[in-house]
Amino acid sequence: MNKFVAVVLSLTLVIAGCASSGGAADGKRGMTNTEKGAIIGAVGGAVVGAAVSDKRGKGALIGAVGGGLAGGAVGAYMDSQKQDLEKNLKKEREAGNARVEKLPGDIVKITMTNQTAFDTGSAEIKPGFRATMDRLAEVVVRYGKTSLTVVGHTDSEGTKDFNEELSRKRAQAVADYFRSKNVNPARLEAVGKGETEPVASNKSEAGRQANRRVEIFVEPVRAES
Repeated sequence: MNKFVAVVLSLTLVIAGCASSGGAADGKRGMTNTEKGAIIGAVGGAVVGAAVSDKRGKGALIGAVGGGLAGGAVGAYMDSQKQDLEKNLKKEREAGNARVEKLPGDIVKITMTNQTAFDTGSAEIKPGFRATMDRLAEVVVRYGKTSLTVVGHTDSEGTKDFNEELSRKRAQAVADYFRSKNVNPARLEAVGKGETEPVASNKSEAGRQANRRVEIFVEPVRAES
């Protein structure tokens, strides 16, 4: 996992370099703040997921899931899981209410928008979103050799402390829902990032809505080498 973090950090430096180069002088368009935020937010979140996964204790996690994945089985397992997530969440993805992405290190990232999952200022999952959560949980239960780090985010409205606590409660609400659907608690962690990792500008309602989100980093549990 430390190797993955190093790769992600290197990718962050490359992104920063690309963002600072280009412009009218050389005919290349520089990255917009929204584009930079989206990429750096994803990279930063992946590092959070990796760090939290390490804190669980690798040996204990391997035991909790009945043995880890090894070699080429890791990539195939995670690719299959991503395909099933995309299938189960097809309606939500087509409506722009959920995204499923593959990140470096065979990590699958699921993003749920605040518009769909929570009311403004609330950490209670909307009743209308539970069917989506059920479809998500169904896949997560079947692919039991993974750990899940749920990361909550907010916009910049309100105080920093309030937003950090709200984001943590939202992440915890999602983790608790998974537990209620028979996801092994040993596989779950919840983290609140508050307003610190925006993917869009907080100056517009559309940007604030994009920033109010919950991300789930699904990581393979690897066998001891």
